[in-house]
Amino acid sequence: MAKKSESPPIYAFRRGDCLIGEMNADRERIAEIAEGERIRIEVRTGRIPKRLAFYFAFIREVRKATGCAPTDKAFHQAIKLETGFTEDVIFRGHIIKVPASVSFEEMDEQTFGAFLQEALAFIAREYGIVPEDVERAA
Repeated sequence: MAKKSESPPIYAFRRGDCLIGEMNADRERIAEIAEGERIRIEVRTGRIPKRLAFYFAFIREVRKATGCAPTDKAFHQAIKLETGFTEDVIFRGHIIKVPASVSFEEMDEQTFGAFLQEALAFIAREYGIVPEDVERAA
């Protein structure tokens, strides 16, 4: 059976007791909904793409400066394991920890913020590098 295709999300801001579409495309899609029609809304605060970009840029610089991992991806996986952002998987009768996803779909902004703080603390402890060090070097 073919999977029903989902429409992309509509992003909105709260103003008083109203939700206002963030961009023209969002407002246009809202306008297509019949006046008075009941709609379902799943509230998920949006992730902040700049924070995710900062994280990956920072770990890239740490990896290049320290040679601690062969790739940014490998370093990212190790950070997730070290900070406990993992999922349990049963493998050959044993529970093992695998790195969890930090993708927008899998992790909300609040959880990513906690992960980011843990990651920065781990990097500072283990490698003695903080974001300000990278900014000064740039």
